[in-house]
Amino acid sequence: MNRKILIVGGVAGGASAAARVRRLDAHSKIIMFERGQHVSFSNCCLPYHLSGTVENSDSLVLMTPERFAKQYDIEARVQSEVTAIYPKEKKVEVRDRQSGDTYEESYDKLILAPGANPIMPKSITGIDKKHVFSVRNVTDIKALKQYIDLNGITKAAVVGGGFIGVETAENLKSAGLSVALVEGSSQIMMPFDYDMVQILHKEMMDCGVNLYLSSVLSEIKEDVIVIKRQEETETIEAEVVVMAIGVAPETGLAKAAGLGIGETGGILVNKNHQTTDPDIYAVGDAVESFNRILGRPGRLALAGPAQRQARAAADHIYGGSDRNRGFLGSSCIRIFGQNAACTGINEKTAKGAGISCDFSYVISPDKVGLMPDSHYMNFKLVFEVPTGRILGAQAIGKGNTDKRIDVIAAMIAMGGTLEDLKDLELCYSPVFGTARDVVNQAALVGLNLLNGCYRQAPVTAVRQLVESEAYIVDVREEQEFKAGHLKGARNIPLSQLRQRIQEIPKDVPVYVHCRTGQRSYNAVCCLQDHGYKNVWNVSGSFLGVSLYEYFNDKTQERTPVVTEYNFK
Repeated sequence: MNRKILIVGGVAGGASAAARVRRLDAHSKIIMFERGQHVSFSNCCLPYHLSGTVENSDSLVLMTPERFAKQYDIEARVQSEVTAIYPKEKKVEVRDRQSGDTYEESYDKLILAPGANPIMPKSITGIDKKHVFSVRNVTDIKALKQYIDLNGITKAAVVGGGFIGVETAENLKSAGLSVALVEGSSQIMMPFDYDMVQILHKEMMDCGVNLYLSSVLSEIKEDVIVIKRQEETETIEAEVVVMAIGVAPETGLAKAAGLGIGETGGILVNKNHQTTDPDIYAVGDAVESFNRILGRPGRLALAGPAQRQARAAADHIYGGSDRNRGFLGSSCIRIFGQNAACTGINEKTAKGAGISCDFSYVISPDKVGLMPDSHYMNFKLVFEVPTGRILGAQAIGKGNTDKRIDVIAAMIAMGGTLEDLKDLELCYSPVFGTARDVVNQAALVGLNLLNGCYRQAPVTAVRQLVESEAYIVDVREEQEFKAGHLKGARNIPLSQLRQRIQEIPKDVPVYVHCRTGQRSYNAVCCLQDHGYKNVWNVSGSFLGVSLYEYFNDKTQERTPVVTEYNFK
């Protein structure tokens, strides 16, 4: 039976659904409506046009209506806005945005992929000024780039510290602009825990981006913006403003058609992505999905999930069925010289959900140290207590963080535990990794904590330890200690520990650290075997503490807890 299938919206969700339908059915009529100028483009690459990394904006367009017609026999109508859905009549109303004409089109099945709109709060004075932009499509990024080039813009403000905001800030800075990034919360990149994200704060600051955290935009003027920070008003020079505070699912059509809306504000769908009308499907940024780990409704505006949803919806139209196990939120980003990736839930989210959890924090080489491009990778693994079930992970470094996080994502999807991860056999060569990869190392540390082999003090607790004059032992060598150390720490190198162990008291808590945590772990084991009952290993050790404290020490009026930072 030849069907007529209409698709509202293109890009990852709509275009993928259209292509899948055609592969399953060579005869049905497929019409895709896109209200913008381009039906298929790389929205994830949009910010990179600002720096010239993607030199030609036309290359952002992946498929044209002409190519859809020739290669797939799909009719893609651009500048065509679906303004209403009539489920009983199985029709949609379409407005040609060029001519203004309105017409109706019938359907057998309808797939909604309208995406999400950038949030542009009307409460912000000046939000509608001509030098204020958002980044949603090729038209947006071309307009922003042209405005900067034609007006000789040198100062920009980006509002919002999520993926789009951070990438836009990086590319504007790379293009030679002075850039301020304004974020309402105390950190950028909310999928990362606060202890990990300090590395990214440091990187952005070191590369010249001015960060304004815990700051709320209140007004946009011609050449400055006004923010409120710690109950004080401050102005920032900005000749162009990019709003990137988030997106809202585009549900207007669905609501008007009487379709169900979920508790998170997205279009309600079942496991096969059918809406409350069985002949209407919805996929992509506009739908409500659910978090696989938390088992709760949620939304995730990423291209990968949208494509998987599109395939599942198309398959169901032709008799298939989807398991729809929800999302993990696996994602990655490059911020100047640092690569950051994460999956699952972070420590903050787990604790907020009432999940009993702990974490291992490992700083380990991303490849054998003899290799000239070997760098340390910061890796945090979150696990459930007492089961050891893996809940999530975060990795930041100059190497392949995405590879490590992909491993964890696969483990989570399979219900993996620390025991599974410690024995996981991974590829090894000195130019690619280490014989015991950072993910295996994190599992071993996690098991030590889970089994009570020793206790850890997180980097977040070190300031309080120093200020309270806790007994801290630095087991690095003397020259390392002289290059920078925690204030008040005693230097007893691991190579001298057994000869000087009597210097360490047994009647007070003892906190041990080295550079990354490996030598201090060996020191803790030694002390415990010598009868020390109240000894703690500082997770991340001196390098981790330095990375954690550096940004706040540079931006706040407070006394550093280290004599001198040393990141080598």
